[in-house]
Amino acid sequence: MEKINRMATTSTPVGPNSGADANPMLALLDSDYGLSMPSRGEIREGVVARVTPSEILVDVGAKSEGVIAGRELDSLDEATRKGLQMGQTLLVYVLDPEDRNGNIVLSLTRAREEQDWRDAETLLGNQEVYSGSVAGFNKGGLIVKLGNVRGFVPASQLGPSRRRRSEGDTPEQKWARMVGEAMQVKVIEVDRGRNRLILSERAAAKESREAQKDKLLAEIKTGDVRTGHVISLADFGAFVDIGGADGLVHLSELSWKHVTHPNEVLRVGQEVEVVVLNVDHDRKRIGLSLKRREDDPWTVIQKKYQIGQLVKGTITKLAKFGAFARVEGEDEIEGLIHVSELSEGHIEHPREVVAEGQALTLRVLKIEADKRRMGLSLKRVSSADYENVDWETVAAATPDLDEVA
Repeated sequence: MEKINRMATTSTPVGPNSGADANPMLALLDSDYGLSMPSRGEIREGVVARVTPSEILVDVGAKSEGVIAGRELDSLDEATRKGLQMGQTLLVYVLDPEDRNGNIVLSLTRAREEQDWRDAETLLGNQEVYSGSVAGFNKGGLIVKLGNVRGFVPASQLGPSRRRRSEGDTPEQKWARMVGEAMQVKVIEVDRGRNRLILSERAAAKESREAQKDKLLAEIKTGDVRTGHVISLADFGAFVDIGGADGLVHLSELSWKHVTHPNEVLRVGQEVEVVVLNVDHDRKRIGLSLKRREDDPWTVIQKKYQIGQLVKGTITKLAKFGAFARVEGEDEIEGLIHVSELSEGHIEHPREVVAEGQALTLRVLKIEADKRRMGLSLKRVSSADYENVDWETVAAATPDLDEVA
């Protein structure tokens, strides 16, 4: 949202007796001396004339300077007070055009608050999107400040992504982790009398999301690592919001091990780190990967195991052409024992020799890391063809074996 222009001119006085028309002396001052007398509730642009520890005098173009003092001065934070300098222009709110001592009593905080309410009314009228951040929460939703005015975003007015993440039984569990997050909203209700400002992320979501998506697509590139939240799961993969656009993590990119459904590794609302695989600007689609944030286990397997080596394995499933076995210590790696490598004799089906869950000693026949395949054998475990390999393996594991022999 473009910043709303602050008022640089006097506002219209409120009340039937306010202004120069109700007072001939004020009219004379206005006409003869170019003075514009303030009215209660008016916001004026003034110039700081003097700063003391007890008061701040502000020239508001009236017969006398206005004063910010007492409790109003005490309510200003230290940074604001130190920042006020002679000659500085600022907006002030007229609390009293003339107190019993003849002073114009001004408020800086009320001016800011009043202008914030007017900004909110402007936003309500033009339905522009306001960019803020989550400043707090209560049991019903989140707090977003518009200037110094606290706006409330009810849970029903949150965007779909944030609603999915609002898990838990207490407000702290639902909302605390969202404090500080950026949020774009529209103003849907302003009631100054009840100090009520209602905002909606949902109303702003479509408009702001398109703008965010275009911005993200323009800057994102293949290989980028992004943090996002899982917004939905489908049979073919998971959709992840990476801060302005949804990307798809295909089922094959979820894990290096076999995954039947995304719910085996992810849940809606979960925060994840993903790698950008590809960006289709024409169709506005982003391909993501979860597994590529981890080392490819097959690159390790190729270095860790040698052809002919004996390994421990557990049969995981049977097929007509052979049996699959998970290598001990490698949760994500399965090798295939072809039906011809199960037994010296002819068999029709692997079930004649092995069963699911059975633990066996197997021999590594081949490793094809590029094709993500490992060939294993059961029948060659005791083969004399590998006697030298077995002896070298035992010797390497038992340095003193030669001396004993």
